[in-house]
Amino acid sequence: MSPSRCRLYLITPPRIADLDAFGADLDAALGAGDVACLQLRLKTEGDRIDEPATRRIAKALMAPVQDAGVAVVINDSPALALELGADGVHLGPSDMSVKDARKLLGPDAIVGASAKSSYHAAMEAGEAGADYVAFGAFYPTTTKAGATPASPDLLTNWQAMTELPCVAIGGITVDNARPLVAAGADFLAVSSGVWSAEGGPASAVAGFNALFDEVDKA
Repeated sequence: MSPSRCRLYLITPPRIADLDAFGADLDAALGAGDVACLQLRLKTEGDRIDEPATRRIAKALMAPVQDAGVAVVINDSPALALELGADGVHLGPSDMSVKDARKLLGPDAIVGASAKSSYHAAMEAGEAGADYVAFGAFYPTTTKAGATPASPDLLTNWQAMTELPCVAIGGITVDNARPLVAAGADFLAVSSGVWSAEGGPASAVAGFNALFDEVDKA
């Protein structure tokens, strides 16, 4: 997961009431441009992983997403990622350690870790075997309570320090993404900026990819 051109890392909404409608939006989004990854991030009202919902969504959508060449990552739970046959897991600070997740999932799984705005946490995750680290929130976000603010220079400094890929996350839309791409984000993790985009998910995915191409050629 280390591209030279920035790529899109989609995250599901925290709750999906209408599976058919979301499936149609997802299909349109994946058909509108390059997407590297889809993270299943289904949450309860208490912001804990919603395992029944994750299983339901994965059963319906994971195979076609993987068939489209898009990796599927489960939020928070390496055990659930293993059970579902996902491509990997994304870990928060209070989840299983990167080292233990790697041991459970094996050398070929994707293991990502949130570092918020901490270089130290990011370096520790990399040393423990993470495939990428996620920094943010770069902008105000409605999908995660208590997010830690981060600035674009964090991405630039990280790229100067290491080759480990970094993901920018937090309130990202097509309209505000340019500084993060220019600063060196390898991936942009986006949820509501795609699913709630004014022109629809497909339009947002196309817009992100047009921006990535423009910055890549600059």
